[in-house]
Amino acid sequence: MKSNVYFIDLRATPKENLIGKLARLMHTAGLSEKIKARDLVAVKLHFGELGNTAFIRPVFLRKVVETIKSAGGFPFLTDANTLYAGARSDSPQHLATAIQNGFAYAVVDAPLIIADGLRGKSETAVLVNQKNCKRVYIGSEIVAADALISVAHFKGHELSGFGGTIKNLGMGCASRRGKLEQHSTVAPKVNKKKCVGCGDCVSHCSVQALVLQQEKAVLDSKKCIGCGECILICPESAIEIQWNQAIPVFLEKMVEYTLGVLKDKEGKTLYLNFINNVSPACDCYGYNDAPIVRDIGIVAATDPVAIDQASVDLVNREQALPDSCLKTNTQGGEDKFRGVYPDIDWEIQLDYAEQIGLGSRKYELIKI
Repeated sequence: MKSNVYFIDLRATPKENLIGKLARLMHTAGLSEKIKARDLVAVKLHFGELGNTAFIRPVFLRKVVETIKSAGGFPFLTDANTLYAGARSDSPQHLATAIQNGFAYAVVDAPLIIADGLRGKSETAVLVNQKNCKRVYIGSEIVAADALISVAHFKGHELSGFGGTIKNLGMGCASRRGKLEQHSTVAPKVNKKKCVGCGDCVSHCSVQALVLQQEKAVLDSKKCIGCGECILICPESAIEIQWNQAIPVFLEKMVEYTLGVLKDKEGKTLYLNFINNVSPACDCYGYNDAPIVRDIGIVAATDPVAIDQASVDLVNREQALPDSCLKTNTQGGEDKFRGVYPDIDWEIQLDYAEQIGLGSRKYELIKI
């Protein structure tokens, strides 16, 4: 059966601006039906790393908050701490980063609560009994919430091909233990022919898994937590993922974590993907490269698989922007995410999500 995915483009008029259009999208997708009076509603988003500008603008989150309140809910904005060391690796820094990026209470009209506590250890084990994970470890405040609204920036991602609703939930809601479990099969390798011994990867590694020996980087795979930060940090592209069973397992684990996030929230969830500033990599980096396609629009659905499939299709039908990193698959109808990450089969996450009952890859796109 096809799932409905509702779509708005970014056109606006004097009679209806884009923020008003977003409210209409949420109402049409059934947000008010997901929330009862006095529900505590987790609005899961990515606050953006300092220096990154691709994340969703706070003014849009204010409209999401306003719409939830009009339905009788009590919303809070939330994300979980990062696995890697950075400006969001503990709650004080995470909250300070969110505020510096514009998500202050005065702007969004809702409190900010980090889902997995001070140092990422406030977690709840959720039984899923799947192929890779029997239990998944989710930020406790996500589990405790009565309802969940996912607000995801749709973009490329260096390990999953793209990041949308499934990644926002499966990876984004996991505690530090949960993130480590998902990444633990993903250890990169150093291409010594390319390595110039600059040391950038060494200084950025949060667990000291990289050292310089004889002017070349050396990776200790036993220490590596698989966060992937060194892959993009390296200016010579000398650190590469080992393309073996690790990536499929990583994607399956991420999907199983999404299943755990959504457990016991049937009929209490709604998903939004913002398909603009479609950067080639995650918002976790302290910068963002030029978008690979034009700004497209916003989609909403109650099916996490269908909304990601629709978002992929909307991006792939576009012509690539001329000044982006894309050098292949630039024509309309070609796979932009394979163009950026040719060795990542992003379809694994959608196929597996459909297989374990998270949703359907078949959808009907309804423009409103």
